[in-house]
Amino acid sequence: MASEPPTSLRVAHLDADAFYVSIELGRRPELRGRPVVVSGTGPRAVVTTASYEARRFGVGSAMPAARARRLCPQAVFLAPDFPAYREVSARMMAIVRRQVERVEVVGLDEAYLDLDGLFSPRTAMRRLVSEIAAELGITCSVGIGPNKLVAKVASDAEKPAGFVVLTRRQACERFGAARPGLIPGIGPKTAAKLEAMGLGTLASVAAAEERVLVERFGPNLGRDLQRRARFEYGGSVSSARKVVSESRERTFDTDISDGAELREALRAMAARLCESLASHARSGRTIGIKVRLDDWTTVTRARTLPAPTRDPELVTGEALRLLAEYAPPRPVRLLGVRVAGLHGDEDEKQPGDPQGRPAADQLALPV
Repeated sequence: MASEPPTSLRVAHLDADAFYVSIELGRRPELRGRPVVVSGTGPRAVVTTASYEARRFGVGSAMPAARARRLCPQAVFLAPDFPAYREVSARMMAIVRRQVERVEVVGLDEAYLDLDGLFSPRTAMRRLVSEIAAELGITCSVGIGPNKLVAKVASDAEKPAGFVVLTRRQACERFGAARPGLIPGIGPKTAAKLEAMGLGTLASVAAAEERVLVERFGPNLGRDLQRRARFEYGGSVSSARKVVSESRERTFDTDISDGAELREALRAMAARLCESLASHARSGRTIGIKVRLDDWTTVTRARTLPAPTRDPELVTGEALRLLAEYAPPRPVRLLGVRVAGLHGDEDEKQPGDPQGRPAADQLALPV
């Protein structure tokens, strides 16, 4: 296989290191060097993020906060401040856009950058992370590669403050012995099925007969798994970002069976959701609810209206009707409300792009 030229390094993935914790340490510098965990405070709270000092004790994102306290009782636990995180994220992305024209934001703390046209991509990215550190006090890890998949995996390889540049061939060599779950899009269940087939590494999946993968996973997923294992990914960096749904959900400290209590919680969430929609001049036609029972059964229900709305009474009324129609048969662990098919006020005045909107984003926030 011929080596790939440096000009094939067209995409960067920028990922802030322990983003929420970094913001908290900027406000509380006396906590630097100590294990810090950002998490909710209820008995069912989960870890949002943890400092690298806390991670050495096994604390990780999405872990129950109670387990994190057992693993690292000396850690400082802080409640998340999402308004502050969104404000810092906006400032960080503004710095990014000063350096790079096409930026695909994929979260508060990460983005893909199109490097085409930059005279010296490596120099430009090092300058960018230095500016973010100087202006915001946040360190970032960077991966650079020929496509988004290589760039993403590379940015995760040497955190924190990593800077990894790889061709596709180099990525195959460096990560060939890794488990398939290293790759975004290969989840735990799929990885377990691959391992049961004797395909426990990326190299083995890449070298497998396509027929075998297609027979086990179907033509689409089977071929896609092999492409991902070979770090072949054709997705381009898209600078357009359109939020198509927004939701509010709440995990209760104790399971709720009382219908009146559930309805009151749903009303409160719908009101907060509509306030947010109004502040961003957005409306949507589809109203939905999400219900997770005490046995972790998760059910969604939705109804599409004739016209977009952000009216609190209408959204609340439809959500309550959906809840009544479902009539949860068991105590409820989590409840949520969602408005989808969002359009801004300007979108309502002007027809959409006849070529179709870009791939969309969803905004889901806790309450």
